[in-house]
Amino acid sequence: MDIKKVALNDIHEKLGAKMIPFAGYNMPVRYSSDIEEHKCVREKVGVFDVSHMGEFFIEGPDALDLIQKITSNDASKLEVGKAQYSCFPNATGGIVDDLIVYKLAEEKYMLVVNASNIDKDWNWVEQHKTGNVTTSNQSDDYSLLAVQGPKSIETLQKITDINLDDIKFYTFNQGSIGGVNDVIISATGYTGEKGFELYVKNEDAEALWNKVFQAGEEFGIQPIGLGARDTLRLEMGYCLYGNDIDETTSPLEAGLGWITKFTKDFVNHEALAQQKEAGVSKKLVAFKLTDKGIPRNGYDILNDQEEKIGHVTSGTMSPSMGIGIGMGYVNVGHHTADSEILIAVRNRKLKATVVKAPIYKK
Repeated sequence: MDIKKVALNDIHEKLGAKMIPFAGYNMPVRYSSDIEEHKCVREKVGVFDVSHMGEFFIEGPDALDLIQKITSNDASKLEVGKAQYSCFPNATGGIVDDLIVYKLAEEKYMLVVNASNIDKDWNWVEQHKTGNVTTSNQSDDYSLLAVQGPKSIETLQKITDINLDDIKFYTFNQGSIGGVNDVIISATGYTGEKGFELYVKNEDAEALWNKVFQAGEEFGIQPIGLGARDTLRLEMGYCLYGNDIDETTSPLEAGLGWITKFTKDFVNHEALAQQKEAGVSKKLVAFKLTDKGIPRNGYDILNDQEEKIGHVTSGTMSPSMGIGIGMGYVNVGHHTADSEILIAVRNRKLKATVVKAPIYKK
């Protein structure tokens, strides 16, 4: 399989990034160390190149009808300038992907999907398309910079006339930043910190990257790789597709009932409504270890009798807290906050406690 390169690939290599194949792209996993980069975002400001994400545009009189059919959340609630977290339910009770829906204009939307699922998601959208609607997959035309951290507003405000304080969580604006026009500036971050995502055409990506780094120099701005992106999102208890949710996990099991709206008709809504009525048998939980160790994807979760009650889906050593943290599915009854569980790490049984997300609380 050919590995794609993002528009800023050469910049990352010049900066000495460790590059790895990820979701079909050559991506920077780290520039210095995961811990240093993680702390930079928690304490200062960092920039992720997440240009591997997919961008689909849906427009026309029936655009909303299509989005309502294929997504679980209620997109009719969106106003222009607002964004919404959602998922594509599949026909068998699982999730095709999770995504963000942006309302760009009255009959125009942008769907931002996970890089590893671009082709699958695009086929899913096209398969359900009916009526007067135009769809375009512009994933290869856009770069995406995520500027995250407590100094992100001060950094970016230097290079735009748009009042960034007005862009609240899950809203966006479109305009000029760093001398580049028609940038979508959104506050839909994945780190738990203040921050913005900048959607920019590939030909303008390098100019914008340079302007952002000049503006953030006084705050100690750094480029941040995918390694720290994973530890940051895990401290917040945010799901990662392929780990915590996939084609076999129901949105209700994954704690995504809040984006699953039964006030409308959508793919497989009847089966999911029945599941909601009957109750699920397992639930996705966040946990932190009280013993020393690092939980990893696939490790068994046990009860105090050392019987298997679930499995870890994501795990790491938290750079902010210095303890092992993770997420995983457990049988209902063991899912409530403060429940004591055991994580089987090789031949050891490590004590852990179920916690309400976010795992890391400032």
